[in-house]
Amino acid sequence: MQQATKMSAFGLKSSSVKVLTGFSRCLWFGRSKFTRARIPPELFAERSREHEKYGGDPEEPHKLHIVTRVKSVMRRPYWEKVMVKHLGLQKGNVPVIHKNIPAVNCRLKFIKHLVRIEPLRTPYGLPSEQDMADSYINSKGELIVRRLLNPTKAIES
Repeated sequence: MQQATKMSAFGLKSSSVKVLTGFSRCLWFGRSKFTRARIPPELFAERSREHEKYGGDPEEPHKLHIVTRVKSVMRRPYWEKVMVKHLGLQKGNVPVIHKNIPAVNCRLKFIKHLVRIEPLRTPYGLPSEQDMADSYINSKGELIVRRLLNPTKAIES
């Protein structure tokens, strides 16, 4: 009975203090505040060996990306829809070429689960202005230039 009449430092009865402390434990649902991280250590491993897997070179990265949207933006947050629109990926499975610069890569980071990103390889070098109309991208992500033959001498008959 004396315990019930005692006042705590905050002016509350001791019985009400017990109720408050019991409520604060209930907020954590029995878990400790400091738990061990459930992130697998493989995510923090060095990824330098993946360059051989994707055919990349870390010292000389590719200059252009081929970005293709492979998943729908329906039922996705508005910021992902805005990024898809800014990058010109409204239609699905249509490749779009972007530069490999930090501004574009930052935008691609937000929608990386919706798109497929491949490097644009140029086995025959970059085309000139005249050859741009005769170039195409094959299914392997290579830029192929169909060079037209220009006759140097007129054939006399």
